[in-house]
Amino acid sequence: MNKIKYTLLIAFLSLFYFTISAQTKPIQLKWLEGDTLKTHPSLSSPLTGVSWGVPFSRGQLKPNSAFELTTSSGDNLPLQTWTNAFWDDGSVKWLGLATVTDAAKTGFQLTPLNVQKQAKRVGEYAVKVSETPLSINVENGKIASKILKNGAYLLDSLKINGQLIGTSGQLICLKQDGLDDDFSKEIKKESFKSSIQKVTIEQRGDIKTVIKIEGVFANEKRSWLPFIVRLYFYAGVEHIKIVQTLIYDGQGEKDFIKGVGWEFKVPMREEILNRHIRFGGENNSDNSIVNSPVKDSSTAKINSENSINNIGIWAEPIQPLTGRRLLILDKKNIYEDQFLGKRVPNKNVYAQNAQDLIKDWAVWGDFRLTQHTADGFSIQKRTHDKGAWIDPVAGQRASGLVFIGDVSGGLSLNMRNFWQSFPAALEVKNAASDAAILRGWLWSPYSEAMDMRHYDTLTWGHGLNASYEDVQPGFSTAEGVARTSELTLGFHQNVPTNAELSTFSHLSNNPPLLVATPQYLHDKGAFGLWSLPNRTTEGQQWIENQLDTAFLFYKNEVEQRHWYGFWNYGDVMHGYDAVRHAWRYDIGGYAWANTELVPDMWLWYSFLRTGKADIFRMAEAMTRHTSEVDVYHKGKFAGLGSRHNVRHWGCGSKEVRISQAALKRFYYYLTTDERTGELMREVAHADETMVSIDPLRLILPKSAYPTHARVGPDWFALVGNWLTEWERTGDTRWKDKILRGVKSFAKMPYGFFSGKEGAFGYDPKTGEMFQLNPTDLGQSHLSVLMGGPEIAVEMSHFLSDKDWQRLWLQYCELYGAPEESVVKAFDRDQQLGVLSPHFCRLPAYFAYKKQDSAAAKKVWEEFLSPKYYVKGNIFSPRHLNSPDVLKSLDEISNISTNNTAQWCLNAIELLELIGKDLPKENTLWEK
Repeated sequence: MNKIKYTLLIAFLSLFYFTISAQTKPIQLKWLEGDTLKTHPSLSSPLTGVSWGVPFSRGQLKPNSAFELTTSSGDNLPLQTWTNAFWDDGSVKWLGLATVTDAAKTGFQLTPLNVQKQAKRVGEYAVKVSETPLSINVENGKIASKILKNGAYLLDSLKINGQLIGTSGQLICLKQDGLDDDFSKEIKKESFKSSIQKVTIEQRGDIKTVIKIEGVFANEKRSWLPFIVRLYFYAGVEHIKIVQTLIYDGQGEKDFIKGVGWEFKVPMREEILNRHIRFGGENNSDNSIVNSPVKDSSTAKINSENSINNIGIWAEPIQPLTGRRLLILDKKNIYEDQFLGKRVPNKNVYAQNAQDLIKDWAVWGDFRLTQHTADGFSIQKRTHDKGAWIDPVAGQRASGLVFIGDVSGGLSLNMRNFWQSFPAALEVKNAASDAAILRGWLWSPYSEAMDMRHYDTLTWGHGLNASYEDVQPGFSTAEGVARTSELTLGFHQNVPTNAELSTFSHLSNNPPLLVATPQYLHDKGAFGLWSLPNRTTEGQQWIENQLDTAFLFYKNEVEQRHWYGFWNYGDVMHGYDAVRHAWRYDIGGYAWANTELVPDMWLWYSFLRTGKADIFRMAEAMTRHTSEVDVYHKGKFAGLGSRHNVRHWGCGSKEVRISQAALKRFYYYLTTDERTGELMREVAHADETMVSIDPLRLILPKSAYPTHARVGPDWFALVGNWLTEWERTGDTRWKDKILRGVKSFAKMPYGFFSGKEGAFGYDPKTGEMFQLNPTDLGQSHLSVLMGGPEIAVEMSHFLSDKDWQRLWLQYCELYGAPEESVVKAFDRDQQLGVLSPHFCRLPAYFAYKKQDSAAAKKVWEEFLSPKYYVKGNIFSPRHLNSPDVLKSLDEISNISTNNTAQWCLNAIELLELIGKDLPKENTLWEK
């Protein structure tokens, strides 16, 4: 064997050994929140279902490979797997997994077994699905549900171990044609119920099964408000997770939603003295809110844990057996056992004088908990609809839990992010009858009606020069926006203890999630190139302190500015007004951020590198909001998003940069959330809407091509949509569409710079881009600021195409470069963009690819230039406590979400790309 052949053989064997070793090495997993059960250590943790995602390197894992999931205590857990994304060679890029486990287990290890097909391990229970022409029946070994295919009832029956504990589960809506404060007008009201149109078994497995229900709200006169409901069943788990999306398609001027929510009937089989109501109250150990100002960014500590499990429970019998006299049986006060939810003897067991007491004690049939602000809830009860409401108790932030039932069983409902999504309510009616009615109101009918109108009616809007607002007639509409809510439906065979309900509510509000370590995610190149935290040098320490303080400040801002509410929760504000000591909430495009300059990407990369739960939960809430509320899901703007504004849907700029899949991929691949996957698929054809809604319609005249598109943010956003669909399906038509655009640019004289201000002609049918004039040369700063570099870096790892690699590297080299560099490349005396900390990741990528230390040092010089910083820090909060502010608060007077998101993204990426060239000395960290 000659030397060349021998060398090749050794290389092949080494690669084979490496691949096998990489596949067999266990992958360490942990709970996102760490120890999710920090109280009630004597209480056995309930089984919980969990779904999550794990990335793999190109060529490392074949589809249908088998795995083993174990814990530190030696448990071998049941496992269901599927492929969520493929590499271009057909190997697994992202694996979806599901298991069922005790939420208190720790030390998870996922081990590939180097064999094809997942071994069938379903544990003690398995999910079974049967289908008839009229229904789908799901059993998981503990609970059973009948899901109808038409009519109003989504969940026709709910059973636990064969016992019926709930029926007639439906969606309900109340609408009125005016607002409650319009006293001069008689308001007409209508009620609607769910009407099922389509039921699909979306995922079918022994461990996890997902049923998708689509429908509308309807009465005899009208059908409207499309909804999508997903029901999640896990083997042996005694609850159903519900993910429900509501799409608003009404007319804001006359369709005011008074209430919308869920309704169930709960059979009451026991005598009234054995019936019980429960509400979830406040978290009595809440450490999730940081109230103290950050004095020193170098010592800022971020608490990664969410609120620990100590949710208080308001618990009462329907008829408390107490009054002036005590109810005594066998020398024991019966009321004590009754209050704990234990079975007490029926009425006929007691002596006649005791029966007379029971007959005279009040029976409370109706209960409600209303949360109409983020800081206040109240519980009320009454005997019946002819009696007055009384007020037993009030508090600040309820957990979103209600239970109604008797000692033979009942139903609980927990609405996630309950107080954050006010106005909400929980209600039980007719508890003294044969069937109580349980309602979970996503929008409380006891609050003001939902108002979806724009905030002003100026026919000319508030112009870009006046308010940075681009209002256009007919564009400030909410028609087509959506809201997704999460609920958990619990099944019980008795009256659960307060500790059990506290645990149930905690896990419902903080769904357990398994995550790989930041090191593993980094090693696999998940979502491109980003750095792990490192504080070895003074420079690294300074940058890490800035990153920590930036997140902590925004986390606190959500609380101190109360960025809460049904349509607002998850978003942050855009610009700050230091004179008013307030965000510019009422000034056009300076109000809600709506993904402008991708704060969601900043949060997600911050989570990837740290693994911190509080960062994840903030990023999760932002992704839920921006993917639903800031995007149109039907109507003339379908597939597009709405730019930053006082109202989330108020701006006239409707573009793919807001709706793009690149902003959703993090949450989808880490959690496998089916609704997010649906949203990414929804925007795969968003470019078709660009024909009627040209993104440059107010800037450029109509050309010979169907529409316009800038290289970024438009085309880069579309590429992210198509890349995501290609890797999820393996369908090469999406690859072909990307390449048609790439080849279009490759033929142009200046590559991605071949458009004046980055503008080109575009044909959605073919995916081709066209230079509008042969001499056009320019750039668009939004190409860089709306996620373009992040998706381009992923593309460079995914797409083996020389033209793409050349074009992107050229773009990184020349953006913001000196004029002489442009002259050398294009023989044109023109600078293409201005370099600042916002854009440094482009030349940093070029220096990284070329291994050019001199170029890297120039990038650091720009990024760390003193002209961008005040007193050595970017994020330096000061505490205000005077008559000049409504309440005590922390403030960064020059804060901007644009600047925060972009600085942090650049810092995170620069540390990875050119971190070795970070200067040892700088005036910033010497102060």
